[in-house]
Amino acid sequence: MAFVEPVTLRERGVRLEPLALSHEDGLRAAAADGELWKLRITSVPEPEGTRAYIESALAMREQGQRFAFAVVEEATGKVLGTTSYHDIVPAVRRVEIGYTWYAASVQRTHVNTTCKLLMMGHAFDTLACHVVGWRTDNYNFASQRAIERLGAKKDGVLRGHALRRDGTIRDTVMYSMRAGEWPEARAQLLYLLERYSPAA
Repeated sequence: MAFVEPVTLRERGVRLEPLALSHEDGLRAAAADGELWKLRITSVPEPEGTRAYIESALAMREQGQRFAFAVVEEATGKVLGTTSYHDIVPAVRRVEIGYTWYAASVQRTHVNTTCKLLMMGHAFDTLACHVVGWRTDNYNFASQRAIERLGAKKDGVLRGHALRRDGTIRDTVMYSMRAGEWPEARAQLLYLLERYSPAA
């Protein structure tokens, strides 16, 4: 049995459902909203590479390495982006959250905070993870700020760790959160979400 079983998570009008080939058109449209593939510090696929991107995620799921979700607007069924559990290590009950990107029109809204609340909650409360991790490009300062806002702690920097899409070699900033830190982080996420949508 896989450590991360298929699941659909819902909160505040956002739905996380297992990524499938049926999401190809929606994911392509989400990436086109802001031409996100032109950013050198992300892994967003170019339009013609969307299907291969999904196929790669599904192959990694079969190998137990990654579980990708489509981020969907509940009211309309519109695909807003994608996010994943990855580097899944069942023996130590650890997952990382990454491969995350959203259409430009929903960046800096409640969507990312809601997705993180759902994924962290599932990881800690359902999967009983001891640790949840994140990694990001050392030049992706927006991502680093977002991870730090979650309450994650910076573990360090892996120098010369991975290739960027433009062929340059990146340093990777690593973060993590332990299970004992989750209740405080959850309270902060809920507080942030109330500020986004006081009526919710």
